[in-house]
Amino acid sequence: MFTQEDNELIQREFESLRVASLKRCANQEEYEDVIRAFEFANEAHKGVRRRSGEPYILHPIAVAKIVVEEIGLGYKSIVTALLHDIVEDTEYTVEDLSRLFGPKVASLVDGLTKIKSAMDNKHNSNKNDEISMQAENFKRILLTLNDDVRVVLIKLADRLHNLRTIGSMPERKKDKILSESIYIFVPLAHKLGLYRMKSEMENIWLQYREPEYYAKITKKIDELIDERGDSIDQFIAPINQSLHYEGYKFTITKRIKSPYSIWKKMEKKGVAFEQIYDLFAVRIIFEPKEGISERKQCWDIYSIISEHYRSKMDRIRDWVSVPKSNGYEALHCTLMSPNGNWVEVQIRSDRMNQIAEKGVAAHWSYKGVNRSETELDNWLAMVREVLENPDVSALEFLDKFHEGLLSSEIYVFTPRGDSKSLPKGATALDFAYYIHSKIGNKAIAAKVNHRLVPLSHELNNGDQIEIITAEAQKPVREWLSFAHTPKAKDLIYEALKADIDDVMATGQRILEEELNKLGVKVQHRVIKKLLLEYKLNNKDELYTKIATGVVKLDDLDKILRKNNENKWVKYWKLQFFSSSEDEENEEMFEEQEKTVEKKPAIDKKKDYLLKDNIDKTLTYQVADCCNPIPGDAIVGFVDENNNVIIHKKVCPKAISLATVQGEKIINAKWTKHTFYSFLVRMSLRGIDRMGIVNEITKYITLDLSVNIRKIHFETHDGIFDGYIDLYVHDAQDLEMIMKRILEVKGVESVTRTDIKTETN
Repeated sequence: MFTQEDNELIQREFESLRVASLKRCANQEEYEDVIRAFEFANEAHKGVRRRSGEPYILHPIAVAKIVVEEIGLGYKSIVTALLHDIVEDTEYTVEDLSRLFGPKVASLVDGLTKIKSAMDNKHNSNKNDEISMQAENFKRILLTLNDDVRVVLIKLADRLHNLRTIGSMPERKKDKILSESIYIFVPLAHKLGLYRMKSEMENIWLQYREPEYYAKITKKIDELIDERGDSIDQFIAPINQSLHYEGYKFTITKRIKSPYSIWKKMEKKGVAFEQIYDLFAVRIIFEPKEGISERKQCWDIYSIISEHYRSKMDRIRDWVSVPKSNGYEALHCTLMSPNGNWVEVQIRSDRMNQIAEKGVAAHWSYKGVNRSETELDNWLAMVREVLENPDVSALEFLDKFHEGLLSSEIYVFTPRGDSKSLPKGATALDFAYYIHSKIGNKAIAAKVNHRLVPLSHELNNGDQIEIITAEAQKPVREWLSFAHTPKAKDLIYEALKADIDDVMATGQRILEEELNKLGVKVQHRVIKKLLLEYKLNNKDELYTKIATGVVKLDDLDKILRKNNENKWVKYWKLQFFSSSEDEENEEMFEEQEKTVEKKPAIDKKKDYLLKDNIDKTLTYQVADCCNPIPGDAIVGFVDENNNVIIHKKVCPKAISLATVQGEKIINAKWTKHTFYSFLVRMSLRGIDRMGIVNEITKYITLDLSVNIRKIHFETHDGIFDGYIDLYVHDAQDLEMIMKRILEVKGVESVTRTDIKTETN
């Protein structure tokens, strides 16, 4: 039971929520609903504690506070947040909530309950279907966009609070939640315009995934603020004075890049903290003057600023004229400060700032004010289109959705001058299908900026496009190779269904020919193995994708030779049984496989210790996509053959795997590696001089006694770039080597980078 201190804490937290809720309740009845929801939830969760030891009711209260204070939703969303775990964790039903709080609140709670159940994958008992089931669960989550986007917004608030309290969770649970968050929820928050929420989730992810980097970056940020804070104040002073003189009511705030965005830039460009120039930003939020458009006032303010400082013209971003698809509006510019540092200035009206802070929720407060609402609706419509396509598998959907969330946007124009938003990388064909499926199906070419181009032409920001059609034209399979958007690809597949039988026959023939070369027949077991490898649902889909070139058979031999069963049994099955015998011998195969010696099961609840053997082999497999070494933060996955595969925790593939295969995560821990060395890559850059490469390599091999596998260097205009692949025991060894190499005259930077697959 709860102590007096617990009850006092609960009351304090709810009092804070109650005060915040007053602003969102239109009348006494709505306010009383919030009070009733709290009292009901408090009684339902009475005596229950979270893993951290605090009363469970504090979690729904915290979620409700995020909903009202940080997203700005109304009283029904507040009530829903307070009740969101009731159906899942207590004996009360959706019907009970409908009777007590109305059908809308009950519907929202039901949506959240289904999401939680899907995320936890509680109803999945078939281990072989874990991947597809988990992907299917995410598909169900996004289906809630069809019903009420508030369900997704409240789920984001729930996820944010879980991240804020993630420290008390076990390691495997942390891995799952962090991976899901960075893979799905962070991009989703970005797409819905919840920038503050997005940034906080990213920073928490970095704090737990790369704690050393996070600590170093936050320390450097604090030092930088102390060092350059005054100079930013000096930068702001004349702007402040001029805007007051022009009669503007405004606020100016200064901000610095978040730790995550700094880390991301360091990783992507391979640069040090000190080499990132756009660390500081200044935000001007103004109260619009009556009778003058907000857009004009943004440019007027820019004109005032540019009288004081020189602007970097290629860094002007006009999202006032053409808002982002999530509704974001602002004018960004970058200016040179008096002390020689670039400073980004963001110019927003009060309304723009509300939309920037609260995203989609703010649009409801400003309905009909601007066209960005339409852009957001277009994106939601696109999501629904993909969701409702019965031919898109769950795994395909997850990949498409993730890709769509991350893609940058370009804005192009129709011949009449209407602006359209497309993902970066979109082609003229994508634009044709964006306009209408009939235009896409009949397209033969395009005119971009009045110049004739093929349908494969990649569009750029600001292009004006006219699609040329012909009645005799119809989609061809080659279009799939340059169609970029999920909508275009799906519509092409749909149009090709007319000759799908021919396509599948072609794919089957290609597969049979490739298997014959290997002396293998097309059998049920072979097909099953290929479906698992390529993450497909059935053989028709396999044949179709082989015929259309989506599935390549270059590694067919390797796929079939994967050691997931006794080699003799595998040979026996593949060589001596025809496809007609598959079904009648299926039971015999199952019995045979039961006799095969299998690896002992791995206890996922215990730490898996990573060791090497005296014969210089490993008791686990290192993922070649990220090549982790002892000292790196890692996560393990148990594959279908009971092998442990080790990834870096920040590896994109590991994040994707943890998102769709959460049940296969294992806590892996490094031990001392005495015999085995790990391959890593050092990338170097500096001023070229005679003999510098020889000096570096001799230093590594002779002085440090480290084996080098590969060297690649290029020089241009007196600057050298290159990399060295070498073998080390652990991250500490690598750090020591990099420090030593940095001392070589002419070497400006040394960073660890990923090794491309082809170099392995």
